[in-house]
This record gives sequence, structure tokens and C-alpha cells, in this order.
Amino acid sequence: MHPRLSELFSARFGAPPASIDELRAHGSDRRLYRLRSPEGRTAIGVENADLGENAAFVSFSRHFRSVGLPMPEIYADDRPAGVYLEEDLGDTTLFDFLQRERGAAPDIPAQVAAVYEQAVKLLPVIQIKAARGLDYSLCYPRGAFDRRSMMWDLNYFKYYFLKLAQIPFHEQKLENDFDALCGFLLQAERDFFLYRDFQSRNIMVRDGQPCFIDYQGGRRGSLHYDLASLLLDAKANLPFAFRDHLKQVYLAAAAQLTDVEPRRFEKYFRAFSLIRILQAMGAYGFRGFYERKAQFLQSVPYAIRNLEHLLQDGELPVELPVLWEALHRIVRSTALREIALVPLTLTLRIGSFSYKQGYPPDSSGHGGGFVFDCRALPNPAREAALARLSGRDPAVAVFLAKHDEVTQFITQVRLLLAPAIEAYQKRNFTHLSVAFGCTGGQHRSVYCAEELARLLRAKGGVLVEVNHREAATWPQPEK
Repeated sequence: MHPRLSELFSARFGAPPASIDELRAHGSDRRLYRLRSPEGRTAIGVENADLGENAAFVSFSRHFRSVGLPMPEIYADDRPAGVYLEEDLGDTTLFDFLQRERGAAPDIPAQVAAVYEQAVKLLPVIQIKAARGLDYSLCYPRGAFDRRSMMWDLNYFKYYFLKLAQIPFHEQKLENDFDALCGFLLQAERDFFLYRDFQSRNIMVRDGQPCFIDYQGGRRGSLHYDLASLLLDAKANLPFAFRDHLKQVYLAAAAQLTDVEPRRFEKYFRAFSLIRILQAMGAYGFRGFYERKAQFLQSVPYAIRNLEHLLQDGELPVELPVLWEALHRIVRSTALREIALVPLTLTLRIGSFSYKQGYPPDSSGHGGGFVFDCRALPNPAREAALARLSGRDPAVAVFLAKHDEVTQFITQVRLLLAPAIEAYQKRNFTHLSVAFGCTGGQHRSVYCAEELARLLRAKGGVLVEVNHREAATWPQPEK
């Protein structure tokens, strides 16, 4: 440890440290220490040869503290020596808190959800209100998340993930797509503070409240990126419904400070989500493939899950054909999904459709899935009393359940799915589609989808989503 840290500690607390413990710095090149006085008072000492990064963190911390935000107090710093002393916020990050309280359960406990909600309420205060008066000349290594910053991230992804994961692509055409993506992102309003790495390991939890660290890479930029960073935090593995909830909490808080139009925000949010995913994958590739630090590769299956979910929502408002194909190759890669053993949850998307309207498209990004033809089963539509009902109505369910061939059909479907579900779970695939088709997509296919969903939910171990594609065209029951 640099001797200046002990001197700074002594000047602050009136005595040299009684103990010094080095702390893990995760993906940073900084060296961190916990210094403790004989009376038990503590501080965090930081050594960092990157003086520009130190200047940004120390200055930003003092500014944010001055407007009442929960950032660490800077006790003292010696910039020429590359050291500073800051407040000790404890050892519990939001990620640690989430893992400890959640356990193996998929849902987010109320006490953890409350911290997340508070964090996203404070985020626009950091980005908008506290950004006024901030010395942007200290931003490091660049003053804004501009085209050059974006291209750094995209090329980081290209060279350290795509190439090292051996995903084929046409280099010039991919660069063209990068240019197009940057052009689109730059259309969003960018006169805010972009925290840059707003994720659960950079949020400390103290007395049930969030405190923030590691914003030294902050710069001018758009609102969207930081929210995407938190919601797409790979190993946090937040349920998608909870992510949507947090987005609404954020938008409500941001609307108190600036004009935020939800549809325009959403227009750019998916594109900023994409570049954040790619930046993170570049980091996993650099630390994992290049530096051979296997723990970083554990995040790859989670990142693929995030990417898969983004691809399911369709194209962005800008054409990116070569990049899109490369992303689909990643999602389809069994090798990348199996690169680490992680507890991902498999989601079964069970749906019904009408053969008259064609097969349902695959939205998972990796292809595959099952389609079962229900047209050989007894047809409730031929019964006048049932014709205007659907497979979700009790009368239709009773009609179909009394036919042995229907029960046998669903049993055979379950037996066929069982080994596929087990294999998908072992291989870290997170989505499996199961579609039932019939003539009109109203009775038999709907009943089979609902019945299979009921049986799988009762068994547990997977998430089940149900969608009836033709529901909007079902005739209304007569009154």
C-alpha cells in the first residue's frame, strides 16, 4: 500500500491505521484497502496510477455530495501520488443483497425491490438535476458519449467477443451497421450526465438505502443508457416484468425533472439497450477469452438471454442486417450458451394459432420449438352452443375433456416435451416455443395450450407464457 494513504488516514482520524486489509477491485486496475483506526473507524484507501480517472471520481463525488446525493465523502486526496481516501460504505452491494435475499427463487423480494425502486428514482436526479454545475472538463476518458465513444464500445464487442467467439461476419458491412446504429443513437437528446456503469455492483446498500460508486467514467449523454445498464445487469437476472416495472418508476421520476415522452423514450431505449449489451459482451470477452479469467465467462449465458429477449421484439427503427445476423448467430450458439453452468430459468411460450393464417413465426432468435396439429381432434365449433365460445370457456373444456383422444393427445405432447425441456435447461437455452394449431385457432388449439400450461405450471421448474394469436378475431358469445 502507498504510504501516503496511511498519512492521509492519520491526518483525518488523528492516528495511524491499526489494520489494513486489501479489498477485491473486481474488473478494475485500482487497488483498494480498508483502513481501520484503533477505535474501529474505517475508510477506503484507493491507489490508481490513472490520474485523470482519479480527478474525475474525486471531483464528481464532491459535487454530488454537495447536492445531497448518497455518494461517498472524499476525506482527502493526493492527486500527484495517485491516491485518495473515501468514506467506507460497507461491503454489501445491491448485487450481494439481491443474491442473499433472493436465494434460488425467481422473484424479487420486497425489501430488494424497494432498493431497486429507490435507485431508479435517484438516477434521474443524478442525470438531470445534479448534472447542473458539474465540471464536464474532467470527464474521463472522453467528455461525451458521442460517435467515437460508441464506436469504441462496438469495436470492443467486435474484436473481443465476435472474433474470439469465432462468430463469422463481413467486416466492412458490419462497420456500416455500426455507423448506422451510432447515427440513430445520436438523434436522442444528449445533454444529461451519463453515469456509464450504473449496475448492481456499483450500488452499495447501507441501512436499506442505495449509495452510489464508480461513476468516474461518467460523461454527457442520453438518459436511456444508464437505465438499460441496470435493467440488463447480466448476472442479476431480473425478471422481465420487474424490469418493465422499474422502467415505469424511472420514467415517472424523470418526468418530474424534465420533459420525457414515453413513446419517444422507448423508441431509443431498445437501441441503447443493444449497445449496452454489446459493450458488456465485449468486456466479458476481453476478461474471459483474452485474459483467461473464467469468472467473466459466467455472464455470457445471461447476456445471451438479454440479447435473445431484445431480438424477440423485432427490428430496431434502423436497418442493421449484418449486425442482426451476427446477433442471431450468438443466440443460436450452443457452445456459447454452455460456456458456463448458470441457473437460468427456462420459459415455455405456449400458443395457439389458425392454420388459415399460417404458422406462427419464431421469435426466440434461435429457431426450433414444437408445432402440434389439433385438427384430428373432435371439433367443438360444430356444436351450435359452442361455436361462438373459445377453448378457454368451461363448456368447451368440458366437451373436449370427455373425449379420451384429447386427453391422450395432451399426454403424448407432455411425454415428447419432457426430454426437450430437460435438455434445454442443461444447455442454458432460456426459451422453448410450443404451438398448437387448428382450423380457426379458437377451440381445440386454445384448449390444448391452456391445458398444457396448467399442467406445466403445476409441476414447476419452468416459467410458462401463453398467447392465443387469433384471440382478436374470435366471435363474441351471443348474449
